[in-house]
Order: sequence, then structure tokens, then C-alpha cells
Amino acid sequence: MEVVEAIKTRRSVRSFQKKDVEDKVIREIIELGNLAPSAGNLQPRDFIVVKEKEVKESLAQAALNQRFIAEAPVVIVVCANVKRSYPYGRRGVDLYCIQDSAAAIENMLLAIVDKGLSCCWVGAFDENAVSKILNLPDHVRPVALLPIGSSDVKNRPTSRIDINELIHYEKW
Repeated sequence: MEVVEAIKTRRSVRSFQKKDVEDKVIREIIELGNLAPSAGNLQPRDFIVVKEKEVKESLAQAALNQRFIAEAPVVIVVCANVKRSYPYGRRGVDLYCIQDSAAAIENMLLAIVDKGLSCCWVGAFDENAVSKILNLPDHVRPVALLPIGSSDVKNRPTSRIDINELIHYEKW
């Protein structure tokens, strides 16, 4: 699949078939995610693969009871490893590690589409609860939950704001 096609066909999916995602596919998705750019090539991100039903249930609860998270065959939790961004001081800790994680997430979303799978980027969750569920060290912050699987619904295009309303040149 061409990257333009992946960008145009990617959708947030919240309904999954009860079909496993192979470990080698999960690994490749993560590897492609980690190829995203990062400040100073510090790669301040970690990826936690969750397949265990009880853990997915807990994550769904921590994510405002978004049940589809528990129903996905696999959930990848993308985390910002703040410690790896220390060389950039406060800006690295507050911003760069989050941006670098987000860049990895977008790569992963496109890789997921390329693999014929679906996902939803979930950012609405209790960060402290997720950290506790996954026993994360203090320097690792969960940024997104990525429930992944084969879609149970037909993807349909979503509306977009007219691009002319979004483009601005030099001075607002």
C-alpha cells in the first residue's frame, strides 16, 4: 500500500473481530513506529504490548470505560520515556518526548492500515491509573492506548474542515 493511500484510508475503529494479531506483526508495527523522527534521535518512547484480558479490562476502565479497548485483540500503550529527553532540559521533558511519542504513534497508525488492521488513537484516560495498572516507573508517561485488530465495521470517510480555513501564511 502506498503511504498516500494509507493516510487517506486510515480511520478510528472501535469495533473489532475476535481474531488474534500475530506477534511478528505487532513487532513490525512497533519497529516502524520507532523509525519516526525524535529530537536528537534520543527515541524517548517505550511500547507496552497488552494481550491479557484482565489488563485490557483495567485499561478500558481507566479510559473512561471505553469498552472497545478491552475487546481489541491487542493494545499497545505508547509511553514517553522522560529520562531519555533529559539532555534537552525542561523543553525535552515537557514537550519533545511527547512530540516524539506522537510521531511514533502516527507511523504506527499508518503501518496498522498497511497490515490490513484497524486502530483507534485513545488519549482519553487517567494517566495515573494506567501507570499503576502497568506498573510504570516515574519517568515513563503513558501517552496513548492503541487498541488494534481487524475491523468489525466498514470504514467510511469522516468529514474534514475545509483546508482553506486551516492554511495561514506568515501573518495571521
